[in-house]
Amino acid sequence: MVVVRMIAGVDEAGRGPVIGPLVVAAVLVDEEQEEKLRSLGVRDSKKVSPNRREELANMIKRVVTSYSVVVVEPAEIDQAVRRKNLNRLEAEKFAEAINNLSSMPDRVIVDSADNNPERFRDEIKKYVSPGIDVVAEHRADQNHVVVGAASILAKVVRDREINRLREKYPGLGSGYPSDPETQTFVEEWMKTHRDYPPFIRQSWKTIKKHSRGKQTDLTHFGSD
Repeated sequence: MVVVRMIAGVDEAGRGPVIGPLVVAAVLVDEEQEEKLRSLGVRDSKKVSPNRREELANMIKRVVTSYSVVVVEPAEIDQAVRRKNLNRLEAEKFAEAINNLSSMPDRVIVDSADNNPERFRDEIKKYVSPGIDVVAEHRADQNHVVVGAASILAKVVRDREINRLREKYPGLGSGYPSDPETQTFVEEWMKTHRDYPPFIRQSWKTIKKHSRGKQTDLTHFGSD
């Protein structure tokens, strides 16, 4: 009897930006499907153009046994940052994405959000079946095609959400706190509305109140 080992890859998109959600994706494959992903040219989403990511995302969904996507909105991210446990939140969402797959993998490879991959692995293992072999690595999206596939799905979902926001709110910029266009958008919004929109991560900045208004300092507490 041939035993088919199932492998899952998990990655996220949107940890660093000040605007929009964090998106986590998991992909489940067997060895044959893993090879098909490789033949399609699946790799780290950062090395693929937006149009090609969309194409690959559709092909990935047709090839893999199962996939799942978890979207984490700014309000939940803010709560985690204020409690200084953003990495724990990500570990929980990685586990949620794994648990949402159609069947449990024998092995899971994740792109570590923590500077300490072993600590991130151990945190994820708290929330998944004890029989799963969990491996956390830096640059796993570059080194494992199944993690690259997950990174593409996560990036496509996040890009669609950001594009939707840009259509509704012109001048949004890239969403990164270092982007002058994004900084200007937040400052102008504050002048008009006197509060932050729901798609802004308020924990990514300090807010200084002045007698004639509020001045925003987009100091980033997360990482890319």
